[in-house]
Amino acid sequence: MESASSLTPWSQAMFLEEMLSPFGSCFVVAPAEPGADRAVGFICFRNLGDESELFNLCVHPLFRRRGLGKRLMHFYHDFCVQRGVKHFHLEVRSANKPALRLYRGFSYHVTGTRPRFYRGVCDAFRMMKRI
Repeated sequence: MESASSLTPWSQAMFLEEMLSPFGSCFVVAPAEPGADRAVGFICFRNLGDESELFNLCVHPLFRRRGLGKRLMHFYHDFCVQRGVKHFHLEVRSANKPALRLYRGFSYHVTGTRPRFYRGVCDAFRMMKRI
């Protein structure tokens, strides 16, 4: 799922490192069908004090456009707010229109750009939200 969705997919070691971080959180969306053997989405982020950074959000290509990204974002915000988070940060590929729509729908705004951040080709937008 990660390899099919990202220009710079995380390795297994990167996922393990994040899951072992005392500040990291990773959650998986299980399929609704009983007995299905694959995750349909996931989210990874870190909280430190009143700030959170979203590192990775992914929905399996076969399950997109069903609201799972929105559900993951609602979960993320609820989880963080319950822990006192007031500032949310993320980076997103500037050409990733569906992700930009999703994040703007959650009141994120662009605060900066990292030129050619992804593989030396695509810019990254730095986005944030305050509550």
